Amino acid sequence: MPPDSTPPLGIIMLDTRFERPPGDVGHPASWPFPVLFETVRGATARRVVGGQDAALGDAFVQAGERLRARGAIGIVTSCGFLAARQRALAARMTLPLATSSLMQLPLIDRCLPGGRRAGVVTYDADALNPAHFVEVGADPATPVVGLPADGALRGLIERGAPYDAAALARDVLEAAGRLVARGDIGAILMECTNLPPFSKAVAERYDLPVFDIITLGRWFHSGLLQTRYR
Repeated sequence: MPPDSTPPLGIIMLDTRFERPPGDVGHPASWPFPVLFETVRGATARRVVGGQDAALGDAFVQAGERLRARGAIGIVTSCGFLAARQRALAARMTLPLATSSLMQLPLIDRCLPGGRRAGVVTYDADALNPAHFVEVGADPATPVVGLPADGALRGLIERGAPYDAAALARDVLEAAGRLVARGDIGAILMECTNLPPFSKAVAERYDLPVFDIITLGRWFHSGLLQTRYR
C-alpha cells in the first residue's frame, strides 16, 4: 500500500451471491474511501438472520484477520443481525469491529427532540428480537417494521429472483411508512445492509433523517483515520 493512500475499511461478507448496486454494503462505490472484502463461507443470510451462526465464530475471526493482513484498519459486516455477536466477536478481533447499523440507535435516540424516537426497518421483523438491541446498548422496545416475507428483497437473497429496484423501493417505502404512521418516529434506521440504496428516497418521502450501515461505516472509519489539519 503506498504511504499516502487512505487505509481501507474491511467488510466481512456473508456467503451470498446477488446483484449489489451502488449504495449496497458490498459495492465499493458505496464508500468514500477504499474497502476490502472477505467472505465467510457457510454464513448464509438465513443462517445468520435465524441466529444459527454461533458455530461460525472462528470463521468470522479468521476473516477479520485476513482483512487486517491486507491492510484494513477496522471492520464492519454485511448483516445487521450480527449485532447479536458484537461483544463476542469484537473481543476476539485484532482490529476494532462494528457489526451492525443497530449500534447507532442509542446515539440517534439521544439526538432527537422530546417525544421522538428512532424506528427500524429490518429484513425480518420476526427474527429481530430484543437480544439484538440489548447487545448493542439500544432500547429493546425500539419500534420495528419488517420487509414482507414474500417481497422483493427476500426473493433476491433467498430465492434467486432478479434484482428489481422498483419493487424493492416500494417495499422499503411502505415499511418506512408504517413506522412513520406511529406518530413518534424522529429518525429511521435501516438494519439491512442492502437497503442504503433506498435511504435517500425514504428520507425525501418522509422528511426524516435516515441511518444505515454506510453512515455507521463512514463514522467508524473517520475515527480510525484522523484528519491532519493544516
